[in-house]
Amino acid sequence: MRIVMASDHAGFGLKQEIGRWLSEQGHEVLDVGTHDEQACDLPDYVYPGALALARGEVDRAIFVDGVGYGSAMIANKLPGVFAAVAQDPFCAGLARAHSNTNALCIGGKIIGSALALEVVRSWMTTDYLGATEPKYARRVAKVTEIAERHIRPL
Repeated sequence: MRIVMASDHAGFGLKQEIGRWLSEQGHEVLDVGTHDEQACDLPDYVYPGALALARGEVDRAIFVDGVGYGSAMIANKLPGVFAAVAQDPFCAGLARAHSNTNALCIGGKIIGSALALEVVRSWMTTDYLGATEPKYARRVAKVTEIAERHIRPL
């Protein structure tokens, strides 16, 4: 799977660890920055990553900032991006299984690397239940319909 990653300075170290783990699992990782711990602006990195996801250039995205919410706010502005913040494996699994999220946002100031890797593992290995449980497909379709009414295509 091809995965884009982005972070700000607060998420840089954790992004590096997650990226290494994903590569070890056989995934292709595209890191769009930041590339150090110097103070920077999150939109400068998450936006290009979310744009790559929206355009279908990658399969999924993982964004790491201080808390996770800034990344989700940015990513969810783009059509076709379904970003969720998850700080534990249970919520990460539900974000995939029930909502078919394609972007995971993690707070580098909230959780440590061991827990973050479990969050990513859960999210990466959980299948969307929409094909077997129609209620999830119906709910995601309603969200997509709302987006199509208000978000212009790229």
